[in-house]
Amino acid sequence: MEVVTFEKIILFLVLIASLSVHEWAHAISADLLGDPLPRSEGRVTLDPRAHVDLLGTIVVPIIMIFLSPGFSVIGWGRPVNISLTNPKTRTRDDLLITVAGPLSNIAIAFAVTIFFGLWAKIGFISQPFLTLFTMTVNLNCLLFFFNLVPIPPLDGSHVLKRLIRMKNETFNRFSKYGFVFLLVLVNIESFKLLLRWFLGNSEAFFYLVFSKIVHF
Repeated sequence: MEVVTFEKIILFLVLIASLSVHEWAHAISADLLGDPLPRSEGRVTLDPRAHVDLLGTIVVPIIMIFLSPGFSVIGWGRPVNISLTNPKTRTRDDLLITVAGPLSNIAIAFAVTIFFGLWAKIGFISQPFLTLFTMTVNLNCLLFFFNLVPIPPLDGSHVLKRLIRMKNETFNRFSKYGFVFLLVLVNIESFKLLLRWFLGNSEAFFYLVFSKIVHF
């Protein structure tokens, strides 16, 4: 198997794992806030089978990873349904559950950086080791940024909805065209520049942490 093909397979598997943690974070946050729906639907689990979305987790990532259309790797899991049964805390709970997903991706990047930093400190460093480290950090920084974009089905759309108090009917109409808006956005040069700026700075931060751990 060619090295490039092998790395693409690993990237795809890391993406599935990262998206599963992302959706689990939504589900466990809702569960901790007293929402019974995610647990009743079997979403409070790290098992990827509970979170896979055919289009967002399989089809789109395979096209972007293996056919190399020229942008980057994006993907999403099957949305976690929540009931928000407490009207007094509905807005707060929705925001906390929503941001839990992107924050889980940053948590993955931190955890991987610490783990690989400690592993490298022992002296076990190889090219596949570094490739897996950089791949996981880069991907999760990308997922963090991308999921905060205020376009459905991404998490940022729920934050926008709550911040501007968008009506459900308006949000549902907006959601119908979310994927179209997303395709347009990723081809706008200013968005690409912002994405590159964020990824460059966030990745530099995690690499600095990695280096500090190795040389501590």
